[in-house]
Amino acid sequence: MANIISIATANPAYCHQQLDILAFMQNVYQLNEVDQRKLKFLYHQSGIHTRYSAIADYHGGEAARDFIPADINTDFPLLEKRMEFFDAHALNLSIAAIQKCIEPFLPINQITHLITISCTGMSAPGLDLQIMQALELPTTIFRTSINFMGCYAAVHGLKLAKMICDSTPNANVVIVATELCTLHFQKEFTEDNAASSLLFADGSAAVLVSNCIKASKSLSIQNFYAQVAFNGQEDMAWNLSSKGFLMKLSSYIPQLIEADIEALISKALAAGNHTKSDITHWCIHPGGKRILDLIQRKMQLTESDLQYARKVLYNYGNMSSPTVLFVLKEIMDAIDQPGAVILGMAFGPGLTMETFTLKNS
Repeated sequence: MANIISIATANPAYCHQQLDILAFMQNVYQLNEVDQRKLKFLYHQSGIHTRYSAIADYHGGEAARDFIPADINTDFPLLEKRMEFFDAHALNLSIAAIQKCIEPFLPINQITHLITISCTGMSAPGLDLQIMQALELPTTIFRTSINFMGCYAAVHGLKLAKMICDSTPNANVVIVATELCTLHFQKEFTEDNAASSLLFADGSAAVLVSNCIKASKSLSIQNFYAQVAFNGQEDMAWNLSSKGFLMKLSSYIPQLIEADIEALISKALAAGNHTKSDITHWCIHPGGKRILDLIQRKMQLTESDLQYARKVLYNYGNMSSPTVLFVLKEIMDAIDQPGAVILGMAFGPGLTMETFTLKNS
């Protein structure tokens, strides 16, 4: 049996108010009055209050900038510099999450498997080897990386952890999802860039999955269900460029999700032999306020059902892959009696929709 024993989260040092980020964006983009009003309206409707970044630049004025040039006519960092920045900051953030996650349950040297997840930084040797070296893990440890899957990648991490636990005795699997989305800020004012600069943030989440540790609030991983809507593959994409990673984030994404969400959830419930009434907690990736609103309306969910997703969106924004784990941590912390059944879901490039079902006993 694969059980989620613990989840821990970590964020970088700089906590930016959403309205401070708005002022920064209006300044960098050099917007006219009409576009400033449009952007201000979108920020006020975002459902986000604060976001974290490894970059100080997003508030405090031009004097605080050390990554994004104050002069709009100056070239922004190329991909090489952005990857150097990722290498300099992602490791410590990942270690902070891992140490908080496992400290109450096992020593570092009893980690048997390591899964790293990221879509905002890649190199070889990569984050997995950096973590191994920093934590002095055995050089023979099983390790693998899930790269460039976007916001649903943590679900794949849980799938792999379950496969490991189902086939390997005494497995203690650590998953760590770390994203520095804000280092890919682009200077051109386009619909995609504006949407990305409004939503995305930095963060890390670590999960301990085990088949041998006992814990009072553990969640057993029951099953998964996934579906790809290829008609949305041009509406959500994440591509490499010399200027950094470029996000394609169409305004049609909520409508695409709305068209498929009932069938997706129905099939996910059937895969786990559940009905909607069995679900006590909804762990929904807060890809944006509009997505949460339409899922709530389409599935006739209550405000209470979406409280954890909305709380994470409000306090952290969308951090890509760790975000659904931030929501799941809120739910784990809130569960105070046995019998909880959690249905989780996340969305990403493809358009890919992933679900998972968890149960506490």
